[in-house]
Amino acid sequence: MSSKKELLSTAMKRTSEWIFSQEIPSDITVQAGGTSFALHKFPLVSKCGCIRKLVSESNEADLSQVDLPDIPGGAEAFELAAKFCYGINFEISTENIAMLRCVAEYLEMTEDYAVGNLVGRTEAYLNEVALKSLPGAISVLHRTETLVPVAEKVKLVSRCIDAIAFLACKESELSGPGRAAEMGGSNVMVMSQSKTIVEWWAEDLTVLRIDLFHRVLTAMMSRGFKQYALGPILMLYAQKSLRGLDVFGKGRKKIEPEQEHEKRVVLETIVSLLPREKNALSVSFLSMLLRAAIYLETTVACRLDLEKRMALQLGQTVLDDLLIPSYSFTGDTLFDVDTVQRIMMNYLAHDMEGPRLGFNADDEFVSPSTTLNDMERVGKLMENYLAEIASDRNLTVAKFIQLAELVPEQARVTEDGMYRAIDIYLKAHPVLSDMERKKVCSLMDCQKLSREACAHAAQNDRLPVQTVVQVLYYEQQRLREAMNGTETPPIPSKPSVYPTDTHPASDELSSLKRENEDLKIELVKMKMRLREIERSTLKSNIGSPMQSSSPSADKPPLPPLPRKSFMNSVSKKLGRLYPFVRADGISPASGRGRTKPPKDRRHSIS
Repeated sequence: MSSKKELLSTAMKRTSEWIFSQEIPSDITVQAGGTSFALHKFPLVSKCGCIRKLVSESNEADLSQVDLPDIPGGAEAFELAAKFCYGINFEISTENIAMLRCVAEYLEMTEDYAVGNLVGRTEAYLNEVALKSLPGAISVLHRTETLVPVAEKVKLVSRCIDAIAFLACKESELSGPGRAAEMGGSNVMVMSQSKTIVEWWAEDLTVLRIDLFHRVLTAMMSRGFKQYALGPILMLYAQKSLRGLDVFGKGRKKIEPEQEHEKRVVLETIVSLLPREKNALSVSFLSMLLRAAIYLETTVACRLDLEKRMALQLGQTVLDDLLIPSYSFTGDTLFDVDTVQRIMMNYLAHDMEGPRLGFNADDEFVSPSTTLNDMERVGKLMENYLAEIASDRNLTVAKFIQLAELVPEQARVTEDGMYRAIDIYLKAHPVLSDMERKKVCSLMDCQKLSREACAHAAQNDRLPVQTVVQVLYYEQQRLREAMNGTETPPIPSKPSVYPTDTHPASDELSSLKRENEDLKIELVKMKMRLREIERSTLKSNIGSPMQSSSPSADKPPLPPLPRKSFMNSVSKKLGRLYPFVRADGISPASGRGRTKPPKDRRHSIS
């Protein structure tokens, strides 16, 4: 009975104090967060130890103004604390709990001054409600960003981080691949379930500031969260925090220095958190990060790390991932060629160290065929890249040759891709000297050109004469081997690469047969003609050494020529440019039937 009376008297006292406070004018003004509050001393000093000390320690007999300039949460937080002092009810939620906990600590609203004070109330809500769920803990942590250093003093930040790490690891264990496998799900279901469950709370983490985000992921890994599983979280955070960067354009930077510094810190932190496992991240995402790193001018270590990561997955890269714009703005090349060159060098270095032993970076066995196929894909990728950048007029011969020499020979099944890049480069740089054109053309092996490439090269005026002769020579050699039945496996063709006439697939066989017959006739004619030339030369040398012979004078008339074909034109060009074919395989230029030099060069020194 006495306890009921005591509670009633306390309630009546609180009510009378509130009513009384409204009837009399205020006796103290509090300046908090740039806002003035006209209040009464008694409700404040009864629960706020901070204000009680200011009033008691003041030199003024009747202190009428209190300044709280650095109060956490500003005017909004102090208003809620004042309402609590006056006994006005308001709702505590995850949105305002961090602010209330910090302002209660700042105003010293502890149990030492009143039972059930604001510190105890906020602590109970944190422990029982806010930190019991991932969204609640993330929301509270996000609100603490503006409440430093009081939030660190009361260990609110560390408690939120620990709660998030614990709950995230718990969720991953309950919904991870192992759990799904126990439930009988397939691999596809496991991956889809895991991804879906990770994403629903990973999206919430993107609201955090980068330093808190880094601390959360570090705490998660310390609790056993797998590093490769951080990939989707980092991708979401990077896509949101780096939004607005013109990393695909070639114009000048349109970003403020302060914002650029902030995004640079974000990017460098994300790169430091990237998983070390191979294939944990897509190549397109790594390419986007590398573009941003070049655009924001991050540290050299950050850029080199991304280049090495791309090199490990170069076999999965597409051409667009390598077309990184050059942000130097000094009239240099359109694309960042040096970066791609370093990526290719890292790939070759890794290929020599890892697959040589039969194992890759993940300690998994790698078959030789898998390695070769990967290298072939890289070779085609680099040939396409060379063809893409070849039209850049600022690309020097030395840089083009350096990039082309990085493509391994075993990665080039045919030389069609390299020839295409060379042809585009020669077309875009018509002022090259003969020596520079020879150096560029020496990058390809004419023996590995397809039929379409040979047809195009034989009529290409941009190529040096020596290169055309080589193309015709190897094509003639291939045809002779076909005649003798020792033909090497044909070089596969690349359709739609060169502007040659194409035939329907149904006519290809008949066309080849016709060209084969024409070739046989042409070879027989060439042998007969060479024998006649040899006989005429021998007779001239024996009869009158100083008299020039006319090999065509005694030559019997030739039969009518067959209709023209590509092989006929090849043979004719070959006879004009390099008459080296004889029945016995000896060049007439080096045999005994060689004609004497003219008088003006007989005694010349060469």
